[in-house]
Amino acid sequence: MNEGHLQFLASAEWARMLEADLLPWLVGVADLGDDVLEVGPGPGLTTDLLRQRTAKLTAVELDAELAAALAARLAGTNVEVVHGDAIDAGLPADRFSAATCFSTLHHIPSSDRQDRLFAELYRVLRPGGAFIGVDAVDNERIRQGHVDDVFVPVDPETLGARLEATGFANACVEAGEYQLRFNATRPGTSIGP
Repeated sequence: MNEGHLQFLASAEWARMLEADLLPWLVGVADLGDDVLEVGPGPGLTTDLLRQRTAKLTAVELDAELAAALAARLAGTNVEVVHGDAIDAGLPADRFSAATCFSTLHHIPSSDRQDRLFAELYRVLRPGGAFIGVDAVDNERIRQGHVDDVFVPVDPETLGARLEATGFANACVEAGEYQLRFNATRPGTSIGP
């Protein structure tokens, strides 16, 4: 992630946007349940919102420095930070009540790897668990913010079909000018905590 993008994701402006825009949507589309997985927390502003709404939160971060800083900041809380690739983090199957992915998918270097992440999230979610996310759309302004950075935007026209091909049901994708929002469910009745 380039430095400017990282600074924005750690800013008070981003925190206000999350509180005013992301949080009301998130609360309206799914019940997070008691054990949530967050993919790609970066500086952790989304982690701060999520950890207040669940008993246990596991945040998987690929960047070693970001993972270490987040783990140090949230030591002794209900958050476990895992440094690793969420595609192969060794998490147990059927564990999580919800999985979240906020502004992370476009940093995954190929659509094949994105699909592998979808399959892994399906595996680690409990039956009935929700997969909820927000990501950037492909436009010139967003591309300019990703100079010298990985930027593989997800096509909102095909995302629902990609999630359903993985096994998810009830995929809902909403695209706006700068972002897309999505949610889907692993079919079945929850197996509980």
